[in-house]
Amino acid sequence: MTEDPFSRIHEGDGMPELVVIPPGAFLMGSPETETGHEDWETPQHAVTLSSPFALGRTPVTFQQWDVFLADGGTGYRPDDEGWGRDDRPVINVSWQDAQAYVGWLASRSGRPYRLPTESEWEYAARAGTDTAYFWGDAFAPGRANCLDDPGAWGGKATAPVASFPANPFGLSDMLGNVWEWTEDVWSEFYLNAPDDGSARRHGDLEARALRGGSWCDPARMVRAASRNRNGLGFRCNDYGFRVALSL
Repeated sequence: MTEDPFSRIHEGDGMPELVVIPPGAFLMGSPETETGHEDWETPQHAVTLSSPFALGRTPVTFQQWDVFLADGGTGYRPDDEGWGRDDRPVINVSWQDAQAYVGWLASRSGRPYRLPTESEWEYAARAGTDTAYFWGDAFAPGRANCLDDPGAWGGKATAPVASFPANPFGLSDMLGNVWEWTEDVWSEFYLNAPDDGSARRHGDLEARALRGGSWCDPARMVRAASRNRNGLGFRCNDYGFRVALSL
């Protein structure tokens, strides 16, 4: 199985497809001059990821979750709010639910599946760019499912995954559609944050960080630097996740 940058990893039918992300360095967070900037996106700090990793090409879908359900990995069937299942991103899942899924995937595949760290997530979302969005500093209609997008889903519902253009790394829905759980313990600021791509383990141990913004959030909240948090067991119809794999 190749691990060349941007190659795909797919364990089989009903399993997430992943993209191999190359190592590199970037500046995490946002400057005060960025439109939509929030204090908890500071201080900006350099992060170096010395090894490749793989990240889900899209958020985990209801179809993929239902394979997990059918295999006996969980007894929980999330509500789709009447929007449809199949290739819609799974919603109404907590951080604990996401951990159960990646644990099952790791056991089934024999590979170290997990949730991405906050810094891995932002590095992959930026995809070599340093602007507010991977396409530039201003929101552009038709690029992400959010409240300010005039398309069929903005402010109304999730969109089927990959309904919007992928970023330069080939990842879809990194910005908008659903907030995505990460591995990191929540911390209000980036003071003493890891600079090597690892997860933060100290802070509010009862909360975890989410990234990416969602279908019901304004454009300023689907920037690459935007952050959110909630409790370990909290479920919401704009919360989902994507998987990561250590290589």
